[in-house]
Amino acid sequence: MLEVRDLSFSVGSSAQKLEIIDSVSFTLDDGKFLVITGPNGGGKSTLARLIMGIEKPTSGQIIFNGTDITRMSVTDRARAGIGYAFQHPPRFKGMTVHGLLSLAYGEDLPKDKCCEFLTNVGLCSMEYLDREVDASLSGGELKRVEIATLMARRLGLAIFDEPEAGIDLWSFKMLVETFRQMTRDRHDSVIIISHQERIMQLADEIIVIADGRVRSSGSREDLLPQLLGEFDDVCNLKGNTVKYR
Repeated sequence: MLEVRDLSFSVGSSAQKLEIIDSVSFTLDDGKFLVITGPNGGGKSTLARLIMGIEKPTSGQIIFNGTDITRMSVTDRARAGIGYAFQHPPRFKGMTVHGLLSLAYGEDLPKDKCCEFLTNVGLCSMEYLDREVDASLSGGELKRVEIATLMARRLGLAIFDEPEAGIDLWSFKMLVETFRQMTRDRHDSVIIISHQERIMQLADEIIVIADGRVRSSGSREDLLPQLLGEFDDVCNLKGNTVKYR
């Protein structure tokens, strides 16, 4: 279980303080799927980085499986079973895809298991096992490899920051099914930062973050129709496509 209690994060001096995250609280039960959505610049990615430990909160607590991890390092959180997929994944020159998946798994990963993980993210597995995780991979390929590394780990909580970015529609369909399996078959808890309606449709809970605060939260059944109605109203008024959908 993940508990976020009155979490805040600010930058700047006391005279000119900017609140990025302001008193955010929520609970995510084991094996549940949470989508965090909201306008660009609202604090979604910062909240995810705070949970992973990449940023340190100004105040508040983060409790994971009964342990206060608020001041715990990224490494210790990873050891505790938390994984994070970046919006823009890093590259590792000299590291093969097979090597990266084995590193995530904790031991040499058999090629058939590597192929299973890569196939689940829409990659033709045998073409990628010996490729380096470097500039030879496109942004979309790199994103899919990173998602596969989280699948290879034994996680209690997996956090994905806009996993659909740079992914083609065919691969996106496979990713949606993969996320469904993570909670249904493996019982991992999943947090996804996303604007995509198809990903929101998988959620048990949805949280809308705007201006660093929780604007609304609730079950998918209660909140998604309300959000889609708001987006349609904005489209009708402005004649534009809203990025949430």
